Amino acid sequence: MTTALLLSGTGRYSDPWHPFTETSDAVADFLRSLEISVELAADVDAALESLQDEAAWPDLLVVNVGLPRDGAASPGTDAAQAGLEAWVSGGRPLLALHSSSTSFVDCDSWEQALGGRWVRGVSMHPAYGSAHILLEGSFPVGVPNFTVDDERYSWLRTSPDVVVHARHKHESHLHPLMWSLERKVDSGTARSFYDALGHDAASYKSPERRQLLERAVNWLLA
Repeated sequence: MTTALLLSGTGRYSDPWHPFTETSDAVADFLRSLEISVELAADVDAALESLQDEAAWPDLLVVNVGLPRDGAASPGTDAAQAGLEAWVSGGRPLLALHSSSTSFVDCDSWEQALGGRWVRGVSMHPAYGSAHILLEGSFPVGVPNFTVDDERYSWLRTSPDVVVHARHKHESHLHPLMWSLERKVDSGTARSFYDALGHDAASYKSPERRQLLERAVNWLLA
């Protein structure tokens, strides 16, 4: 069976604004509906440290975490950073969600793997509420534009190599919300997908968003 390791915003990777337990449970249920076996990590840094052992790698790494507060290291240990870098350079697929783009600020390869990140003092989001999602390109063909209650991340920094699949409009600008990335690694190419939606569990009930996520997971594992 296909396996996934899900890093959730627990402990030092939690924050007062995001219900990580709810969203990670929703993500796990979604992946299980695709017949993927999910391991929900109890400790983010310990799980990252385990990724130093390639023999223990899952088929998919899923990240749903926040940024440790007060300038604390992220990842939290040298071994955790080594594990994250091993995964990034190892050519395996990555699915990152919502506030994960704010995290792992001490690992340059995280932004390279993700294809972008939240930039303090630049990125922001309007108040939580109705978000009109505009789809583009071949990836979401057949899925209509949709509206969902969520946070709309804006002014994210993105690599010119990403392929954007969804945007929203804020202050007369179109801001990317979902993108895919094929990045070069020693073994050839690796695939990443980032979805900036998912502030709470209600976001995962949107049928259009679930359809897009299913396509993303299938693409990552192809």
